[in-house]
Amino acid sequence: MPILSEFHNHNHGETSTFTLPRKIEAPLFKIDPKNQQRRKIWDISPNLHCSIIGTCLTATELRQFLGKMGEPDAKTASDHSLHSRGVLAAGRQDIAGKQLNKTLDRRHETLVKRFSKVATLDEIRKLWAEALEEGEVPGAYWAVMTHPATDKPLLQEVFGEVHMLSHLVGSANRLDIARLRKLQTELDERDEKIVRQEARLQSGADERSALLRRIDEMEQTIIRLAARNDTKVEHADETSILRSALERLDTEKARSESLTARLQATEDKCKAAEKRAAAMSEQIAELRFELEAVDTMLNVETADGSPSVLSSRSLLYVGGRRGLFDRLRVLAEQRGYALFLHDGGVEDNLSLLPGLVSQASAALFPVDCIGGGARQASVSGRAEKVRSLENGEPRQLYCRCFHRRGFGQRIGSGHASAEGEGKSLCARIKKLDFKFPV
Repeated sequence: MPILSEFHNHNHGETSTFTLPRKIEAPLFKIDPKNQQRRKIWDISPNLHCSIIGTCLTATELRQFLGKMGEPDAKTASDHSLHSRGVLAAGRQDIAGKQLNKTLDRRHETLVKRFSKVATLDEIRKLWAEALEEGEVPGAYWAVMTHPATDKPLLQEVFGEVHMLSHLVGSANRLDIARLRKLQTELDERDEKIVRQEARLQSGADERSALLRRIDEMEQTIIRLAARNDTKVEHADETSILRSALERLDTEKARSESLTARLQATEDKCKAAEKRAAAMSEQIAELRFELEAVDTMLNVETADGSPSVLSSRSLLYVGGRRGLFDRLRVLAEQRGYALFLHDGGVEDNLSLLPGLVSQASAALFPVDCIGGGARQASVSGRAEKVRSLENGEPRQLYCRCFHRRGFGQRIGSGHASAEGEGKSLCARIKKLDFKFPV
């Protein structure tokens, strides 16, 4: 007969002492000043048994305990039914109650020993706060409830925190479960798709192997038939058979070639997908680099703290897209620079460029967005101020220039053509470690 027979009698319509929790005016636990041993679960108010069972034992652990107590449906009963039986056992000082107390002690032995080393309320409260921060709520809750020094205010405080924590966990679990189900569905669909693709590939490979074996058999048949041509009586029939075999061979070869082409196309698609994935990875790495560059530009001062070579904090940006000028100007103002802009001769007069170069501490121009004349004008006679930005969206390159270190290094002037000078500057700039003031 099950230990918790009262619960089963209640389920069959008989009178039972098991009822829903109600407000009890009795003390929350038995107080015995002479007894310094830990409390048992039946010494604690029934009002707290529900929270103890629900917090300190998992459904699996409770199911195992009730199975040991002889509950016939311990493996199939609902979690709520098991919880109710656990609460009933907690209030009884019999075999079930004692075994339940031992189960809780074994389950939370580490935390019980840790709390047993302290004796004051302040020490207990401190250990409880640490356990709450580290997520060790079940063991700490059982240790506080059974500690001989725990008083009513501390017990009510701990109970309240666990009660509210259960609400928060329940709310968060609902969202997590929804997200988990969605992700699991997507994962299952992807796995099914992969399985189907692998099955098609394997089927094609098997069919191709079978066709190759049949071709070999046909060729052997042709060889045998050719060896029998010396018999004149059967010559006509053998010729017909040979012709038929050759036709079948041609058909099988055509099918084999078709399957080979399909298999190659599938392999090409797989390789293309791998290349796209690699390209996306490279793009992600580049975007991450740009993001780090912008973050560094906005948050980090010059590494060595040395004064900037751009003492006047003025820059000249030649070329680029006019649609970006406003954003570049805002970016420069945020960093405390005076920014001179020239579109490289599209609308602005090229005769203004030498004067702007003389006013700026450094000149920047994107190689892919500037005309030859503007490049020649910006380079000629003042190449030491020029910093060329090659191949990239101007605003990203502009941000990168503010982030790079070593801007004080000069680039020698030359007398080559505008195109050659730009390429030379780009090649030499790539070897420098710019240091732009932030």
